[in-house]
Amino acid sequence: MTRITAPPPPPSPPGSPPPIRHSPAPATPLSRRRGRHSPSPSLALTPSSSASTFAATSSRPKLRPTPKRAYAPSQWVPLSSHPDFSRRDGGGGAAAWDATASRLYAWDPSACGAHRIGVRIRDPEAENDGEEVTVEAAVHSEMLMPETDLGYVVTHVSLNTDGSSLLLVGSHNLSVLYVHERVSEDGDTIICRTAPIASQILPSNNDGIKVLQASWHPFSNNHFAVLTSDVVFRLFDLSSDLEQPEQEFFLQPILPGKCQNASAICPVAFSFGSDHLWDRFSVFILFSDGSIFVLCPVVPFGSDYSKKYIQEMYEDVNAFGLESSNPNVVTNSHLAIAWLEATFPDLLHQSTDTNLLMSKAHPYAPVDDSLTLQGPLCRVCEENNESEGKSSNCEGKAVGFMYSSAGKDSILVTAWGSGQLQVDALADEIQPQWNIGISTRLNVDSHGQIKSVAMLCDSNSQDPLALRSHRPSSTGSNLKSNIEAVWMGHSPPLLRLAIVDLALSKAPSDSSLSLFPDPLVPERFYCAHGGGLDMVTLHFLPFSYPEMASTPPSVHPILTTGNSDTSSPFLSGFVTVADAYGHVQLIGITCLGECFVVEMKGWKEPTPLQLDIDSKSIKDVEPPGTGMISKELIAGPDPPILPSSSSLKSLTPDSIEGKSTLHHYIKVFHEYYVEYGHKVFIELKEHAYYVKTELEDKQKRLEAVKKSLLSIETKDQEINKRIDRAFKVYELLEKRIDSFKMLPAANKKPLSQAEQEFKAQLDRFADVELDALRSSIAALSVRMKRFAQQSVGGVAGTGVVPWQAPKTGRSHISESQMSLLKSSLEKLSLLNEENNLKLQIIDNELKNKEQ
Repeated sequence: MTRITAPPPPPSPPGSPPPIRHSPAPATPLSRRRGRHSPSPSLALTPSSSASTFAATSSRPKLRPTPKRAYAPSQWVPLSSHPDFSRRDGGGGAAAWDATASRLYAWDPSACGAHRIGVRIRDPEAENDGEEVTVEAAVHSEMLMPETDLGYVVTHVSLNTDGSSLLLVGSHNLSVLYVHERVSEDGDTIICRTAPIASQILPSNNDGIKVLQASWHPFSNNHFAVLTSDVVFRLFDLSSDLEQPEQEFFLQPILPGKCQNASAICPVAFSFGSDHLWDRFSVFILFSDGSIFVLCPVVPFGSDYSKKYIQEMYEDVNAFGLESSNPNVVTNSHLAIAWLEATFPDLLHQSTDTNLLMSKAHPYAPVDDSLTLQGPLCRVCEENNESEGKSSNCEGKAVGFMYSSAGKDSILVTAWGSGQLQVDALADEIQPQWNIGISTRLNVDSHGQIKSVAMLCDSNSQDPLALRSHRPSSTGSNLKSNIEAVWMGHSPPLLRLAIVDLALSKAPSDSSLSLFPDPLVPERFYCAHGGGLDMVTLHFLPFSYPEMASTPPSVHPILTTGNSDTSSPFLSGFVTVADAYGHVQLIGITCLGECFVVEMKGWKEPTPLQLDIDSKSIKDVEPPGTGMISKELIAGPDPPILPSSSSLKSLTPDSIEGKSTLHHYIKVFHEYYVEYGHKVFIELKEHAYYVKTELEDKQKRLEAVKKSLLSIETKDQEINKRIDRAFKVYELLEKRIDSFKMLPAANKKPLSQAEQEFKAQLDRFADVELDALRSSIAALSVRMKRFAQQSVGGVAGTGVVPWQAPKTGRSHISESQMSLLKSSLEKLSLLNEENNLKLQIIDNELKNKEQ
């Protein structure tokens, strides 16, 4: 497959600010979004998992010593024409990028292994051949195979920061492949140690709980998060235990008895925050109805964070939260300070060593309190300062989610199945929130150290009501009230930036859309769908570019498949690579197994092309006369100045004066006419070549015109045939229309507005609600069976369940709770059956009306 070079992005309006490349911004008052710092160095300084720690807690097979291999000099080819992509028979697979070692991991579904391909990005301009930057791959690649058969289809792969562990994600299963731990080796095929993840939680029969998303935590090499269909967010630690999560959050977005929409309890995706105050401790979770919730704070045990930023947050809480006269503000500030001091003890015990730049997170969770599921985040309209719920402009269900940090703004992008992108910005700061009185379950070791945490996260039902009275100030005049509003414990509102319609051809409600951020330009992101790949650039950011409020986002299509069916995904693997030349390389693997590379330039936007219709075309302007005879030669020589004829008549040719005069005039005539004749001769000789060239050119143009006339004549005959055929088809269609008019349903009246709304509600109920109910019932059934087995096993074996609440002292699930769970399942089953019967009755009525 050939290399594709995408055109530069569309021009920004005049006065468009330059892009932000994560540079430090000046501090602003707390009422506005504060300046962001450069990315935390914790990404580069986070230690990898220790082999000795893992060996003490899990059993490993004895690894064979790796023999020394003799490598031949590598041959480099364009990545799109690499042999590993041309030999594929089972279609495309997922992909992951190792920026440290410059390697591409491409999953091969037919071989059930990952190709590890060395990649280099070369600039041919240094060699003066005038080409673009090329992405080349080494022909010699390695195949990493798991030591055991996975037993499921891998749909997504993800590599941690240091490139030591590859996460293999399926629809119902999870496994981790340790890249550097080799069991055996046969040529280019390397068998690596592989371990299943949460095999007791995720069923092996691919029924029940689904894996919605699994991603590595950005501030740890050992921790990864998993969101499952049973509405549980889990955080695992590779260095301690792969079966039980380190942190487990049972999400309850809707209070019991108040659920009016089944899609409101079905999660879709999540995204971690970035380097900005409490955003780095936040997890944003998207549900099917488009509602967004926030968990804060969530910190992996043992992860490293920048000490400077932790100190800044600690001073911010002490300076603004504790001095308030509002008791709610003071209570929330005390909880935040207690959490910071317990999680990062360095804040209280200042070390004498000033060279320590990182602070390690210690295991901590409050015993009597649990995290609040903040949300759903309401949207605030700046014009009338009114809170609004989920936008009615977006149809279908939410299918994708992305968080991006651009300058002073936190951007949230939601992709809908109808082909629309909803872009929002946080109008205020994220702050931690706890539900006081809801205890947390802790699992501690013999030394009293916390090993794992589980908590129930309820949403705050009063939060959306409190946001109705929230009025974000854009001028910063009332600074004290704005600071108190931040620490009141309310969720931050969302500011609607834009709704981008990708104009997909008849997109169904379940189209697959994937969002990918740009590694260099934070205002830019990419959307992959069944119709191709689009680039979206944001020009208006409320706190970074407030002067660009009237500028909508620009959408630039990068690749177009021409496929009318946009419900099926186009890409199976996609990575973004930031090269050393300031460009972004887009590497994608299609579902057919082909690889393509698209080079995206930096922020180099060309000037807009202005076309003047009234001006003459370039072809209409006559070219200057090149090669023609000069006008001086055509005009002839200048005549010499002759004396009066009376003076010449008095001279005789034989006299001395007559001879000298005659000799003088001979010289004058030779100077004016003989030299002119010589110039004319040279000019005509050179003009002969020009005339010959012009004649040949005219002859070629004449032959081209004759060929064009012949092709037009042949096309004219074909066009006449097509016109005749179109007339025949038109007559046939008229006959069919006449026959359709005779049908009994021809006089059927169109649906009224109320009937159309009712039909749309039924379609939505059939597409979204029933699927949500089925997935909820399946997840609850699996959870009930698992808890029943754990309770029976704990009582029969040791008599003690590993999860113990420090104050309540309950050892297992009570019989009343078990009966209540069973009755709830029975009610859900009955409700599902009743809904199916109602749908059948409505379908029968609609069919009877149509007949």
